[in-house]
Amino acid sequence: MPELRHLDLRGVRCPLNWAKAKVRLESLEPGEALELLLDDEKGVRDIPRAAEAEGYAVDPVVHTPPVWRLIIHR
Repeated sequence: MPELRHLDLRGVRCPLNWAKAKVRLESLEPGEALELLLDDEKGVRDIPRAAEAEGYAVDPVVHTPPVWRLIIHR
């Protein structure tokens, strides 16, 4: 099973949270995934779109207030 990496971006606002996620995504091997924890609603809206535009697959966002969980696959 592919490895799931984790990145806690709570407290990091958009667009810096996407910049940090992108750096981490670029270090993943094909088949690996990155779990993001976010508390920035703008980032929750924008990161999946940006990731998909770059060719990544994105699982549906899970919201457990006050945190959103997002998994992006390479």
